[in-house]
Amino acid sequence: MEAYFVKGLIIGFSLSIPVGPIALLCIRRTLARGLLSGLFSGLGAATADIVYGAAAGFGVGFLANFLIRHDIVLRLVGGAFLCFLGIRTFQSVPPTSPENHDEIGLVRDYVSTLFLTFTNPMTMFAFAAVFAAAGVGERDGNYWLSTAVLVLGVGLGSAVWWLCLTGLVSFLHGRINPAGLRIINRISGAAIGLFGIGVLLSIVLIFLPK
Repeated sequence: MEAYFVKGLIIGFSLSIPVGPIALLCIRRTLARGLLSGLFSGLGAATADIVYGAAAGFGVGFLANFLIRHDIVLRLVGGAFLCFLGIRTFQSVPPTSPENHDEIGLVRDYVSTLFLTFTNPMTMFAFAAVFAAAGVGERDGNYWLSTAVLVLGVGLGSAVWWLCLTGLVSFLHGRINPAGLRIINRISGAAIGLFGIGVLLSIVLIFLPK
């Protein structure tokens, strides 16, 4: 069981590292609102990773079929949401003083990244591929337990990555002046918006003649 847990830690940590819209969002929120805001945003993504990991590991047919059937709708909503976040981030003005961490704001940070991660069904297929490479799928007597331990490790590994990322960004925050924050907002806003446009364009490509 320990081996599966360690595998889960490595998988969750590794699959969270690539810099995408979620990472940019967490970095920007950490710089603008502080460590807790960025961390709660990352934990939303980690929660979605647990759900997708469970769906991939246990072969939850209902969730997989739902995501496949509604792939275009999910891409449309996710792409539009990314474009909206990109515009807001690009136009945002860095605060002159640290913002207060109210419960509603932290819950909003958590839910937004949870929702955003759920709009990318490819995450589940990535987990399925990595799980297969990790040797999960042999339905022996301990299959359900070993998969549960693996998924638990995935969630913890993902959470550890977000803690490391937001912690590092928070540490460096004091070294960045307001002008630097404005530049970061422009760059991250443009990048998030481009991710959204890319998602929306992928819908167009589906309907183009082969």
